[in-house]
Amino acid sequence: MRWSQLYVPTLREAPADADAASHRLLVRAGYVRQLAAGHYSLLPLAARVRARILAVVREEMERIGAQEFLLPATRRCAAAPA
Repeated sequence: MRWSQLYVPTLREAPADADAASHRLLVRAGYVRQLAAGHYSLLPLAARVRARILAVVREEMERIGAQEFLLPATRRCAAAPA
């Protein structure tokens, strides 16, 4: 895919709510976008980076004979009693 066709919404200024330098850089470079407090979405550029990292990790795991397994992502409902 050509860079001119890739959706990468960059920002000139750092977001006001960004405290960490890494957060400012990821948002400004168009890797992530904040959806709500503590919730971020990966934009296409970050999704491509993530896919390449996963491919490298899987390749190395296969090389040493390891097995991959996925764990469920669960969280407690805020309305549920403790």
